[in-house]
Amino acid sequence: MDTDIVRRLIWGGMLAATGALATVAAHRVSEVLYRRVFNEEPPE
Repeated sequence: MDTDIVRRLIWGGMLAATGALATVAAHRVSEVLYRRVFNEEPPE
């Protein structure tokens, strides 16, 4: 029973971490694309 709970917690942590990394990566890619298309800093 304890191992099932630990596995679920680890799985939830992995999902949260990969989701956060994907969000950061998408933000950075969007910034680069915006700069190349409009030749200016993206709005904040």
